[in-house]
Amino acid sequence: MQHIHTGKVRELYRLDDGRLLMVASDRISAFDYVLDSPIPDKGRILTAMSVWWFGQLDGLIANHLESHDDPAIPAQWRGRAIICKSLDMLPVEAVARGYLTGSGLLDYQATGAVCGNPLPPGLRDGDKLPEPIFTPATKAALGEHDENVSFDDIAATVGVEAAEQVRKLTLAIYGHAAAVAAERGIILADTKFEFGRDGTGELVLGDEVLTPDSSRFWPADLWEPGHAQPSFDKQYVRDWLLSAESGWDRKSGQAPPPLPDDVVAQTRERYVQAYERLTGLSFADWLG
Repeated sequence: MQHIHTGKVRELYRLDDGRLLMVASDRISAFDYVLDSPIPDKGRILTAMSVWWFGQLDGLIANHLESHDDPAIPAQWRGRAIICKSLDMLPVEAVARGYLTGSGLLDYQATGAVCGNPLPPGLRDGDKLPEPIFTPATKAALGEHDENVSFDDIAATVGVEAAEQVRKLTLAIYGHAAAVAAERGIILADTKFEFGRDGTGELVLGDEVLTPDSSRFWPADLWEPGHAQPSFDKQYVRDWLLSAESGWDRKSGQAPPPLPDDVVAQTRERYVQAYERLTGLSFADWLG
C-alpha cells in the first residue's frame, strides 16, 4: 500500500486496488500540538464510535465508510482502521454549537457574537444557546491553528451554494445527533464535521464523526452553566495542560509536557465511557 498523508491522529494509505485505508492512531492533540503521550486504545475507540454514528446518520447524509472489517485491513490495524471512499475534501471545519464554551465563548466575550452569529448578552460558560449555530473554521495544516471564520468567509472559499449546503447539513446532523445523545443522558455541546465531494459531485461526510476528539460530550445530570463542565472528551487533557500542575505556559511557544500516567488513564476511561454510554455497547466487544 502507498502512504498518502499523516494527520494529527490518522494515517491515510491507498491500497493496491485504489481504495483508501484510514488508520486511527492513539495519538492525542491539544492546542495544535501532538502530545508525546499516546492514549491506549484511543484509535480503536474513535473508529468504533465513528462506525456506530455513521450507521445512526444513514439516510440523513451519505458517508465515506465502505468497510471496517474487510480482510484487506492488516491484522495489526484491526479495529482502528476503515476502508473508505476517496473524496475531494472541502477546506472547511464545519462546526455546530448548541452550547457556549471553548473558542466560541472567547469570541462571544470579545465581540458578543460567534463567527458572525450575534448572541444575547449575559451568556455564561456552558449556557445553552437559543438555537444551534453554524460556526465554521479554516482547516489548518498540521501544527497550525484552525481559525473561526464567518459564513461569508467560507462562501468566498467554496462558493455560496456549497457553503449553504454545508451549513444546512451541519445543523441537521448536529440536531439529530444531539437528540440521540440526549436520550442517553449526554449533552452534545458542539461538534465538527468534514465534508468532501465524491465522483458524482455529491457532498459526503468524511473523516471521523461525533467522537470525543471532535465533539464535546457532557453528562446531562451534572450540567451547571457558569464554569467548565465535566466531560467525556479530551477537554480533560486541555484542562490539565492549563493547570498549575503541568507547569506549561501556553504562550511560551514550547511544546506541552508529557501527560502523567493517571491523566492518560483517566482520559482513556472518559473515551470508553463516551462510547459505551452513547452506543449501549461494550467496548471490550468491539470486533471481538
